[in-house]
Amino acid sequence: MPKTTPLNAVHRALGARMVDFGGWDMPVNYGSQIEEHHAVRRDAGMFDVSHMLAIDLHGIGARDFLRRTLANNVDRLRTPGRALYSCMLNHTGGVMDDLIVYYFADEFFRVVVNAGRAEVDLAWLESLRERHGAAPELLARRDLAMIAVQGPRARERVWQALPGTRAPTEALPSFHGVQLGELMLARTGYTGEDGFELMLPGACAESFWQQFVSAGVKPCGLGARDTLRLEAGMNLWGQEMDESVSPLDAGLAWTVDLASARDFIGKAALLARAQRRQLLGLVAVERGAVLRSHQKVATAQGEGEITSGSFSPTLARSIALARMPMEVKTGAPAQVSVRGKQLEARVVEPRFVRKGRILVDQR
Repeated sequence: MPKTTPLNAVHRALGARMVDFGGWDMPVNYGSQIEEHHAVRRDAGMFDVSHMLAIDLHGIGARDFLRRTLANNVDRLRTPGRALYSCMLNHTGGVMDDLIVYYFADEFFRVVVNAGRAEVDLAWLESLRERHGAAPELLARRDLAMIAVQGPRARERVWQALPGTRAPTEALPSFHGVQLGELMLARTGYTGEDGFELMLPGACAESFWQQFVSAGVKPCGLGARDTLRLEAGMNLWGQEMDESVSPLDAGLAWTVDLASARDFIGKAALLARAQRRQLLGLVAVERGAVLRSHQKVATAQGEGEITSGSFSPTLARSIALARMPMEVKTGAPAQVSVRGKQLEARVVEPRFVRKGRILVDQR
């Protein structure tokens, strides 16, 4: 039986189409995936992301443990509430998972990992903790629910639903969080839009969800979340990266600190091999074309492969992320092999839409 979040009954009462997503019973949409997508780009939508796992690290050595464990440098986190995106690598430089780490004190950090990797990540962290010696306590916060409210009007709708949150979060910078009793609000997300990700006791999730609905926030499923993150050029574990893929080849070099003297798991492997591929975007020339993962991409500089592809509701045509030879430049033509046919596409930067603004040439 798939696992369920504290909001499962709410999704079913709203008529959501439910699917098994990594062992969780989750809503893929509530009717129209495209309408849900547009709601986030134009107003405010919300997602149940309670299948993800928050792991709290408490105690002396928490910072040192994360310095060794993460490819990005937690020494950048000095202001309470500040967040950092990072990959966690294995010893060969492959991506175990991508995650967000929040700093609250030198002896208290919170890491949020992907649902499908939660058990693997937890076991990996525990194994490293045993080897680390004076390591922090790890606490898997399965008692928490998570709701992401995203869109240009997301913050004002959260303030409308929860008036007491406005004063402490109105000046909150991007990629920062604040703890308000048992409620945590972070100005983070996975859609390319502004908004909050909220972590709260699971027992309170249904009440919060209904308050957001009353404030005009549209419930959205995993289908819209995927097209939104693809338009924003955001990676998905298992598609753009996995344990065999270097973050350098996944377009995540900006998240890897190779400059400082700090050592971390996977650093030696990354230094020993040059970047082999790059992550680029593709826009289909023909509006009826459908780009999907694993399709082969031909260019004058060599062959690549699509890692994620879908119809973009904002661009009204198909887009994709693709792992390509290092010699390929943006603006170059490409041909995508679809059922024996070669479909024309154009290579672009791997960000298509951010904050409602189209970033690529639509010719």
